[in-house]
Amino acid sequence: MQDDPARPLGTCMTDLLVIGAGPSGLACALEAHRQGISAIVLDKGGIADAIRRFPTNLVWFSTPELLEIGDVPFLISTVRPTRVDTLNYYIRVVRQCDLDVRTGEEVVAVEKRDGKVFVVRTAPGAVYEARCVVIATGYFDHPARLDVAGEELPHVRHYYDEPFRYAGCDVAVIGGRNSAVEAALDLYRHGARVTLIHRGPALSPGVKYWILPDIENRIKAGQITALFGTTVKAIDRHNICVDTAGAERSIRANFVIVQIGYAPDAALLRGIGIDVDSETLAPACDPGSFETNIPGLFVAGSVVAGKNTNRIFVENGRQHGKPIVDAVAGYRRRFP
Repeated sequence: MQDDPARPLGTCMTDLLVIGAGPSGLACALEAHRQGISAIVLDKGGIADAIRRFPTNLVWFSTPELLEIGDVPFLISTVRPTRVDTLNYYIRVVRQCDLDVRTGEEVVAVEKRDGKVFVVRTAPGAVYEARCVVIATGYFDHPARLDVAGEELPHVRHYYDEPFRYAGCDVAVIGGRNSAVEAALDLYRHGARVTLIHRGPALSPGVKYWILPDIENRIKAGQITALFGTTVKAIDRHNICVDTAGAERSIRANFVIVQIGYAPDAALLRGIGIDVDSETLAPACDPGSFETNIPGLFVAGSVVAGKNTNRIFVENGRQHGKPIVDAVAGYRRRFP
């Protein structure tokens, strides 16, 4: 790209600009590095920030090699990596491979200039120009909401970190999928009185097979109270109002933990001009290259699946880097 007298001072230029420093975004940067393509990664949080906000004591069911990116080995002394192991691994990848990752840079605007160059602006005031852009922002920043009165109260949480603050308390966990079930079990085992509330007639069929017998046995033994076919109507400081088959009742709850899923930032995607499915919130993209309806603009990782967050994980999202960068290399050859 040649100098432009209209370009703002301090503008940074690169072949590829990746938004999101999670595993899929880093995989794109690693592949770009391997192919000799300049790449910058921006993230409003830290490296692998969504994983940082996972439950503190999380242990992956995946083995380390399924979380690896590039050719950097993920070595640990146990079979299953912990949250801390994983964070240390991705930070090491960035350092070892000398990736240009810039944290604390929230992207506020992406636009295409003259049909050739993307201009990306961040909240701190930085301006970047790139031939191609990858959006790898995941979904963890946007938890699904109940949209009921009281949801904004301070004792209502949409993220679960650890059980210790809840010991001896009445806790309502909303949801019937993996995150809700795992939170309910963890809370129970650390001294909380747990009520699991789910609008479906039973737990989700997608609950991990090695967890399902545990939660079913706890419910059968009366150690965890489960209310199925139940919706939340309202929340106040000490209780939660629910409806089961048309009958309303009030349940005591010192804390309410809402675990009903997440969704990508559809407003960001649409604001850039990407076609987004109104039902699934999945961005339109080529299934091979992950290029959207905007030439040179790609999506990677779990954001590709929209609200179907059980379709793309770290294990398969990390594989998006090569086909994306192969396509980016094509742009570089056509527009040197």
